Amino acid sequence: MCALAACGKADPMQGLEPGEHGRVVRVIDGDALVLDTGQSVRLIGIEAPARPYKDREGQPYHEEAKRLLEDMVLGREVQLHYAGLTRDRYDRALAHVRTTDALGPTLWLNAEMIRRGGARVRVYPDTALANAPLLELEEGAREAREGLWKMRAYRIPPADKLPDEFSGFQIVSGHVTGMEGAESAYSVCDLILVGSPLRLSLSKSAASLCQEAQGHQIRARGYVREGRMEISHPLDLELLGPVPD
Repeated sequence: MCALAACGKADPMQGLEPGEHGRVVRVIDGDALVLDTGQSVRLIGIEAPARPYKDREGQPYHEEAKRLLEDMVLGREVQLHYAGLTRDRYDRALAHVRTTDALGPTLWLNAEMIRRGGARVRVYPDTALANAPLLELEEGAREAREGLWKMRAYRIPPADKLPDEFSGFQIVSGHVTGMEGAESAYSVCDLILVGSPLRLSLSKSAASLCQEAQGHQIRARGYVREGRMEISHPLDLELLGPVPD
């Protein structure tokens, strides 16, 4: 098995800031764990199905994703690798995580969760380093219908056939046919998708795509609210090729 995403290639975490070592004593869900130092860790670049919280129901596949991460790492020694911002508002470490002991293969956990279908790629501008290889892994998992990709809830809808409930973190495919001026302080432009009310709101960090995406088939990912998907990094908007004439 190729334990790391970059088998035969340069280490994707080369250039990241080495962080703390610790033993994993608890897995919270498919993208969060706790070290024996007491430090909580959020695996960056990925979005696992959310567990139940207060009055919120858990998302489909949340239990399986948690077990998947537990099976890989519970009780193992790991090292954190930082790609920019190191802590969130909850004081969780924001990191790529790699196993370092001899209890099993060396695993880049963020990549393995994507490769095994336990999570989807989600990119934030302040922790985007080393996220690019995850997109290829996600595509492979999706094509093989690994993990959550077996479920109807995670099928990527075309933008002109969105389900009635389409909010929160989502992935969508479509054809960019035009552009509108920004209507908020967040975005520099809104991309129009053929036959869809959904608008892709691009932030300054993805501004180059306002022009580049014109006439392209795309796959976009981001948080959807009030009919707009927030595109906060160029990796959030994959250009799949120009639409044939």
